Amino acid sequence: MIPIRDHNPSERTPYVTLCLIALNIAIYLAGLALFQDQRALSQLYYDYALLPVRLSDGENHVALVTSIFLHGGFMHLAGNMLFLWIFGDNLEDEMGHIPFLIFYLACGIGASLAQYVTDPTSTIPTVGASGAIAGVMGGYLLLYPKARVDIFIFFIVFFRILPIPAWIMLGLWFALQLFSGVSVDTSAGGVAYWAHAGGFIIGFLFTLPLWFKRGGTLFWRQTHGHPPHPEARYTRSSIPIVRR
Repeated sequence: MIPIRDHNPSERTPYVTLCLIALNIAIYLAGLALFQDQRALSQLYYDYALLPVRLSDGENHVALVTSIFLHGGFMHLAGNMLFLWIFGDNLEDEMGHIPFLIFYLACGIGASLAQYVTDPTSTIPTVGASGAIAGVMGGYLLLYPKARVDIFIFFIVFFRILPIPAWIMLGLWFALQLFSGVSVDTSAGGVAYWAHAGGFIIGFLFTLPLWFKRGGTLFWRQTHGHPPHPEARYTRSSIPIVRR
């Protein structure tokens, strides 16, 4: 279940979201050469990734920020940037450019700390913007629960694009992070599920003051749970459907 777009893109240019995407891509491309040098790559992660054991020793607190701009591979980067592009623009439009940047960084730091407290002595580096973007998703869910999101569903030979309300897509995603965090052993590495879940909750809570300022449930009634922008008109593809 992969989101590919929402139906209410922001009307103003999301400069911060675009800059964050560009910065993440630039850092990844700059570090590609290090993937061929294991020693240099290990040093990069030691210096800039979040190593819980170092944080427990009172070292390298800057990694709480630098780690959210590192990615472990192309698909890791591409998935994160897709989610940021879909959900970041409307939140930036609602918050304003600078407040959104502060919100994003705060969610990233909070998500890193959420992952840290699950295993403070871990020597496995944590990298990726997933926690910060999970915070964006949490804020989006609070402000625009009924916004329509097109998701690409594939199951073996079944492929389909379906528009569903944001609360279903984001709610299922959050539930999956909680379930995986409880049931999956990540002591040897893998997905930082608690960073995702923690970032989502933090983003939701950090957005509450803005939601109350907009009127709370009155804001939902006024916008019908959608971003306050006209829906985009997507035309049907001219690519012919090949029947089985």
